[in-house]
Amino acid sequence: MATDSPIIIDQPYVPLAKRRLPAGRPRSWYVTHNRRLKALRLAIALLDSGVYRADLADNEKIRRTADLVGIRPPSDKTCRLVRDLMRTRR
Repeated sequence: MATDSPIIIDQPYVPLAKRRLPAGRPRSWYVTHNRRLKALRLAIALLDSGVYRADLADNEKIRRTADLVGIRPPSDKTCRLVRDLMRTRR
């Protein structure tokens, strides 16, 4: 069902409502989960800003982007995860 008409976006993006994380998991699970969410938000922000290749996203650029979008500065480990998410999988 392909149409040639453009998609009209009449409202700004609204994030989904946050839900509580499941209880009873080990602390390391929550740390990893939150790190992945943060890395994904940063990867999306970098892509939106025009940085399309992981090798162009050094730690300093990722931290500047985090500051621009209002995210606390990421650790080196999170910066590595951002670059991993940006890499092209074949």
